[in-house]
Amino acid sequence: MTTSSPASGQASIGDGDEHELADYGYKQELKRSLSLWSVFALGFATISPVVGIYAVVQLGFVFTGPQWIWAVLVAFIGQFFVATVYAQLSSQFPMTGGVYQWVRRLAGPKLGWMTGWVYLVAAIASLSTVAYLGGGWMKALVGDASDGAWSLVLYGAVFLVVALGINLLGVNPVKHFLSAGIIAEGVASIAVSLLLLVFFLHNDLGTLFQTLGAQENSGGSAFAGFLTCLAVAGWAFLGFDATTQVAEEAHDPRRTVPRAMLRSFLFVGVTVLLSGTAVTLSLRDPARAVTGEVADPVLASVTEAFGTWSEKPFIAVVLIAFFACAVSIQTYIGRMVFSFARDRQIPFSGPLSRIGKKEIPHVSLIVTAILAAAGLLLGLNGNAAATLISFGSGGFYIVFLIVAAVALWARLTRRWDPSRGSFAPGRFGLVINVLAVLWLLFEVVNVAWPRTELAPADGTWVQVWAVILVFSALIVVGLVYLAVRKPHLTNATSAQQKEIER
Repeated sequence: MTTSSPASGQASIGDGDEHELADYGYKQELKRSLSLWSVFALGFATISPVVGIYAVVQLGFVFTGPQWIWAVLVAFIGQFFVATVYAQLSSQFPMTGGVYQWVRRLAGPKLGWMTGWVYLVAAIASLSTVAYLGGGWMKALVGDASDGAWSLVLYGAVFLVVALGINLLGVNPVKHFLSAGIIAEGVASIAVSLLLLVFFLHNDLGTLFQTLGAQENSGGSAFAGFLTCLAVAGWAFLGFDATTQVAEEAHDPRRTVPRAMLRSFLFVGVTVLLSGTAVTLSLRDPARAVTGEVADPVLASVTEAFGTWSEKPFIAVVLIAFFACAVSIQTYIGRMVFSFARDRQIPFSGPLSRIGKKEIPHVSLIVTAILAAAGLLLGLNGNAAATLISFGSGGFYIVFLIVAAVALWARLTRRWDPSRGSFAPGRFGLVINVLAVLWLLFEVVNVAWPRTELAPADGTWVQVWAVILVFSALIVVGLVYLAVRKPHLTNATSAQQKEIER
């Protein structure tokens, strides 16, 4: 299989977006209405500094103490290499489906299908995670003091329904809502962080280099605690590739998508580091976050600084940010399912590839929300946040590694010429690609490593090894499906079929 004309990523100069899409074998079905700002908003809301902080900060303090911020910095640098490789690929393959489309064209339809399969599972797990955490904020806002795992699961389900309702309104309402989400993120992250740093510091910079006894939660090893924190910290920088899933809805996607991707990634990264530093340095007693006495270091730092009156307004702003994140995740998962379905790669491809009156894949959006709701049942165990984060991170990092490795292989074998894209780092491109692969090899192992710390307190060995067992099972299921149904031989477009036959 070779990357022929459109697949090589270089259409004739002056070709319209729709004409180029036709060269790939697809007709324009989704509405091209997204500007650079809209694509940026989608990427920003998906990565979400607020969601990233809340998914990492509590576990970070427990395992590493105030040093958790350095694990976030390492993850940020490593993921920047990955985002740069993705930006190169997106500038040459501007199609909905992202990683599935890229890997299929560079390494073959079988690996492309498997990559898309793992990506979908990981993305749905991430939606379940955001809904579970967001449901907790919804519960706090309404003042529900009920206890028990079921209440959080039910609030998470309501959260998903509301987010789905926003998505089904169409592209334009979603654009406006995501813009509101960015404003909420700005208030909750940047403005509050700056106020904390300027007026409410209780610790000096030296605190950031202390563990405050957190190593005792990792068998007495500070290094083991840091690795555990780093496995969780990777969650803060997932979702930057959401921009690639709306390539067929963006104007001039070869330039718009990679620019929006890198800008949103860098903006979120700086915001997460700023917020994490502000929270850590403004806490009156960071040791209480290490012991778990302070269950929510972010909210504690805000209420300690501004007073208890600020709790409800802050919760409302955070909840908006969580909704924006969930809406954006639903948006890109729905597009990924649509891309898979229009190529007849999955069961029920007909309805899943259907585009409604609002020019969105409404069936795909509904189905993915239902699957994410089922994933909320994982929230019934005793360490739900860590379990959900581990599943989501594990799947995404496997996909990241496949894509970066395929890109490196295709680059070295000259099956792919990155210089022909609108975004090309030049001679540094190869170095960045190698660094991305090395980082991902490490982080895939680190995320999947069986840790009792991230399992329920009374968990069995199955729960400790859950990430490895689950994704091994998913890969086996994928291989069986490939062998029995042979979706790689039933692609929808004649151009693709001819490529396979050659």
